[in-house]
Amino acid sequence: MERKILGKDELKVAVAGLNRWATDGTWLKKRYEFSNFAEALAFVNRVGGLAEKADHHPDITFGWGYVEILLTTHDRGGVTDVDLALAYDIDENH
Repeated sequence: MERKILGKDELKVAVAGLNRWATDGTWLKKRYEFSNFAEALAFVNRVGGLAEKADHHPDITFGWGYVEILLTTHDRGGVTDVDLALAYDIDENH
């Protein structure tokens, strides 16, 4: 993967192809809902495994019944193809 910052139009098209992800131009964001804390924690652990495999680590906030994922390529200062690939992987493993 190139780790190239996506332009505004590229990002708009990319987000349209994702399932309920949003962007502010610098981050990809998504909130997942769960029935309880244990399910949220299990999902966080799955995401952690995917992140390690991809060597790309999201910011994660979670609590009782929810997980919020934020993706950006910090050293590029915005959203890249690496973020999109991880977003797809996270959705596939939800």
